[in-house]
Parts: sequence; C-alpha cells; structure tokens
Amino acid sequence: MLVREILRVKGSRLYTVSPDQPLSEALAAMADHDIGSLAVLDGKRLVGVLTFREMLHALHRPLGETSAITVAQVMVPDPVTASPDMDLDELRRLMVDKRSRYLPVLDGEELAGIVSFHDVARAVLEEQSFENLLLKNYIRNWPEGEKSE
Repeated sequence: MLVREILRVKGSRLYTVSPDQPLSEALAAMADHDIGSLAVLDGKRLVGVLTFREMLHALHRPLGETSAITVAQVMVPDPVTASPDMDLDELRRLMVDKRSRYLPVLDGEELAGIVSFHDVARAVLEEQSFENLLLKNYIRNWPEGEKSE
C-alpha cells in the first residue's frame, strides 16, 4: 500500500494556517475540526507543522502574553515529509524513527495532505483484513487431490 492510497481513503480535506496567525486561532481551528495537526503554509509553500504537542509545550513554557503568540513561534519548522509514492512500511518506519504522529505529504512542492499515525494504523488493519479474507477464501477453495485407482 502506498501513501497516496491512504490519502485517497482519508479524503482531500486539508486544514492549514499561516506562520503569522495567532496561536489562539490555530487552537480554535484544531478544536472546531477535531484534528491534531495543521500544516503551516507561507503562500503555497510548506514551512512547518503544528500539532497538539507543540500547543502543550507553548502553554507550558512562558512565551509572553498568550494572545500575542504566533504559530511561527511554536511550529515545527521544515518538518520531515513523506511522498505519495512511499510504501506503507517505509512510512511507518519513518514515523517511528522521527517520533512523528503527523507527517505532511508533499507531491513535488505541493502539499498533498497530512498522514497521521491513526491513518497508518487503520490502513494496516484494512490491509491485513483483506489479506486474511484472501487466505481464508484460498483455504476454503483448496483443491482436493486427484484420487487414483
């Protein structure tokens, strides 16, 4: 399974913020849409990713007046990215190695989506269920041996 297939199943809805937006607006967008990450775009160029983890760190450490904090101050700049043609196993390894719950997917320079660890887990379960179904069907239709006289 490829990353592009995960994105196809997940859908094309993508939530973004700009680096100069107030963190409070980003937090509101994440809460309103029940999502754990936002792609940070400067124009059409991916410059960072903002997740609930960065939000928690921002609230924990003093950065000044909360209403004055911008996305750029707390985002992960130049995040690790995946490509649409990346294999699922390679994607899982990358997410584990980089300790990333969310990975932006770039198709060339264009942001194609964000894949979450939840999306990956769901894809693995669906792939395993399909393989199990094929194996059960194969076993059920196992050819009986020729009887010799």
